[in-house]
Amino acid sequence: QVRLVESGGDLVQAGGSLRLSCAASGLTFSSYAMGWFRQVPGKEREFVAAISWGSGTKHHADSAKGRFTISRNNARNTVYLQMNSLKAEDTAVYYCAADRVGWHASDISSDYDYWGQGTQVTVSS
Repeated sequence: QVRLVESGGDLVQAGGSLRLSCAASGLTFSSYAMGWFRQVPGKEREFVAAISWGSGTKHHADSAKGRFTISRNNARNTVYLQMNSLKAEDTAVYYCAADRVGWHASDISSDYDYWGQGTQVTVSS
C-alpha cells in the first residue's frame, strides 16, 4: 500500500520560512518523480514544484521561483519543499504526489498516481 505523509505545515508570519516534508512508503521511491501542489478552498489544485527521480530535473511554478526549493533524499524516501519569504497568498493545503514516470517533473496534476492527505500552511500578514 502506497502512503505519502506530509508534515511541516504551520502558522507563520509573512516573510517567514517553512520546510515541508513528505515521507513515502510502499513504492520504489527512487523510481518516481515527486511533486508538490497546493489548494485553497473553492479553487483548483495548483502546481508548486516537481523533481525527477534523480533530482536531475526540477520545475518550479512562477509563483514559487526564487522563494521555494524542492529537493529529495532517496535514501530517506522523502521529498522536501523549502519555502522562504512566505506571503499571505501562499496560504493553502499543500499536497505531495508521486508520478511513476520517474524522469518527469510534471506540472499537471493528472500525471500523478499517488497523493498524500495534505498539510496546512497558513501565512499571516
